[in-house]
Amino acid sequence: MRILFANQFFWPDVAATGQYLCDLARHLSAQGHEVTVICSGGSYSEAGAGRDAGEPPPVRILRVPGLPYKRGALARLVSYLTFFAGALWHEFRVPRPDMVVTMTTPPMLAVAGTILKKLRGTRHYIWEMDVFPDALVTLGALAERGPAARFLGWIQDWSRRHSDGVIVLGPCMRERLLARGTPEDLVHVAENWADGSTISARPNNRRSGPLNIFYSGNLGLAHDTDTIEGAMRHFRNDPRFLFTFAGGGVGRARLERMCAAEGIGNACFVAYASRAGMDDHMAQADIGLVTERPACIGTVVPSKVYGLMAAGRPLLFIGPKDATPALLIEQFQCGWQIDPGDLRNLISLLEALYAGRETACAHGRRARAAFERHYDVFQGVSRVAAALGLGVKTASTQADPVRKLA
Repeated sequence: MRILFANQFFWPDVAATGQYLCDLARHLSAQGHEVTVICSGGSYSEAGAGRDAGEPPPVRILRVPGLPYKRGALARLVSYLTFFAGALWHEFRVPRPDMVVTMTTPPMLAVAGTILKKLRGTRHYIWEMDVFPDALVTLGALAERGPAARFLGWIQDWSRRHSDGVIVLGPCMRERLLARGTPEDLVHVAENWADGSTISARPNNRRSGPLNIFYSGNLGLAHDTDTIEGAMRHFRNDPRFLFTFAGGGVGRARLERMCAAEGIGNACFVAYASRAGMDDHMAQADIGLVTERPACIGTVVPSKVYGLMAAGRPLLFIGPKDATPALLIEQFQCGWQIDPGDLRNLISLLEALYAGRETACAHGRRARAAFERHYDVFQGVSRVAAALGLGVKTASTQADPVRKLA
């Protein structure tokens, strides 16, 4: 089958969406499909582009020239618009694909896929990494009932209804789209994954020293920081606890400023790790921290949980009970969920985990076991392939292994 993907980021870029697409493209190419990817000629992070990216995938890559991705709102909008125009131009120049799959960078890219479907008769699937415009509304970038949010929402919902399927990252995202009126039979849950060949479950034999609560990745506007900030203040300079933040984001910058201003010395702030360096990166953790603001439930799904599970580290999720990470913790008994703002229970939990480290190790072993059954690369790409109608669902590749328990 001739398959066309469109996403702003792709190999050798280190952006997460590009890495997931690269894994899927390799898988489908190995299955004998003819794969073409339209992506940007720039990168998500110029410093990280190409770093430890591995061999290029055996696919045709069409790069759209344009402005590189930037953090400023205006520069980002221009980057999005130039890529959208270039992607649409390429879509009508390539031989007619049997299927086009659009992702959500830039946010309205699905519209280009719908246009291609209408004019060239190809099947169109949307692989939603973030739900727009809902994500912009919950982050305060758009007014919920303002004309921009309503107009963008109408266009995106129209595109979803006219697609052949919408792939989402978890049950909470599925519920978000159903509430927007997306037909139930079009929505397929296919969770993300991590690479078990680059992240191993190193034994955690530390029985002394500080308990390392470890956050990896972007700590941005969608993430709750107030609750962990309260815990850091409570355990200020307590040698039993270390709070490590590896990555970036406005939330991390806020915590770093707080620690500097208040003299909190048991916090550590380090740079992003490369994909190849994730093994050493994750091995530092005793507890893997994941957070999400309640307002953002279903607009995003924190995929960092899968890397932590690959490392055999238990999850501490500060976020709503109905979010996908909380459902995953409940199903596999591989961590703990704390409501945002519940500082008392968070402090009690951390005290208990320091006193009984074997409890954390047992949860970590269950996390790795669940990862091996459901969330390694092969299981992950097989779920997406099955949602696209390109694979057979089996017991190990079900599209929705996470479910709410009765």
